[in-house]
Amino acid sequence: MRRPLALLAMTALACACGSKFATNGGAPDAGDAAVDVSAPAVDAAPDAGDASVDVGVDASDAAFDASACNVRTEDPAVLASPHVSEGTYDAGAPAGTYDSNPPSSGPHYPIWANFQEFANPVPDGYLVHSEEHGAILLVYKCADSTCPILPAALRAVRDAFPTDALCDPSIRVRIVLAPRPDNDAPVAAAAWGHVYKADCVDAASLTAWMTAHYAMGPENFCSPGQTTF
Repeated sequence: MRRPLALLAMTALACACGSKFATNGGAPDAGDAAVDVSAPAVDAAPDAGDASVDVGVDASDAAFDASACNVRTEDPAVLASPHVSEGTYDAGAPAGTYDSNPPSSGPHYPIWANFQEFANPVPDGYLVHSEEHGAILLVYKCADSTCPILPAALRAVRDAFPTDALCDPSIRVRIVLAPRPDNDAPVAAAAWGHVYKADCVDAASLTAWMTAHYAMGPENFCSPGQTTF
């Protein structure tokens, strides 16, 4: 059975749709040779030929098939995005405040979430400001059976993403990873004006989407933000 090279990079990461696998804390190991953080980001994207490759019928191969994760994307309109006082939306934004879930533009707090992994949910007001600075949000909603599978898989995607030259080494890359109970999908990513959703982690399609929308916010810089919530 032939598997696309771009998808073999994440053979250690099963989708949250029920596959079982062993993890090593989310970091790529020697077997993940196809995931090379020094390589150009475009190398992680599948080429046109990958789209038609049948990865087989064995249920254990579900994690290698992007369709198994039900990947879908949205490009909502960019909303007016004024600063609002911290705490305004900590308990949840009123209906109509944002036009996507997770939000991809709109009202936000004067300070942004630092570009890092968080153990606790981060209020949307901070996340939207991070997106305004060109960040990618990787947010997940998991049940007991899929935690820590989802964060480990997303952490590996984040770790494999090329280093941002604008970021201090302590930050490295403008990607925020956090749980988000308000998600309407187990896995979601958001950038300024763009949203990705899936039922599990498909590393190839997610990395390709991130590459297309990374550092595309109206304020393109990588300064430290708030680190605790």
